[in-house]
Amino acid sequence: MIPNVDPRTMKAMMTKMGIKSSEIDAKRVIIECNGADIVIDNPQVTKIEMQGITTFQVAGDVSETLKSEDIKISDEDIELVKEKTGINDADLVRKALEDANGDIAQAIVELENDDE
Repeated sequence: MIPNVDPRTMKAMMTKMGIKSSEIDAKRVIIECNGADIVIDNPQVTKIEMQGITTFQVAGDVSETLKSEDIKISDEDIELVKEKTGINDADLVRKALEDANGDIAQAIVELENDDE
C-alpha cells in the first residue's frame, strides 16, 4: 500500500478508478491441484473487481495435502499393517493407509490408538 494514506482515502481513490473490493467471509479455501490440494485455514479473502476482471486475494494458514487417489497402496503394505496391528479387516487397513497418505508407520499408530 501507499505509505501515510488513510484507508478511507485509499478506498475512495480506488472507487474513483473503478476498482471495487469487498471482503468475503470464508471459513476455508481449497485450491485443487494435480496430486495435492492447497488448504488455507482462517482465510482473509478479498474480492477485487477492476476493468471487468475479478480477482481474489487470499491470506491465511497454508497447508498442503496429497490426494488419496494418487497414493499407491500395495497389497504388501496392507499385509504389513495387518500383521503389525493384528487387524484382519483389509478395508479398514486400506482406509487408514489412505488417511495417512500412504505412511505405514502413521497408519499403524492410528489403528493402534483407535483400539484403545
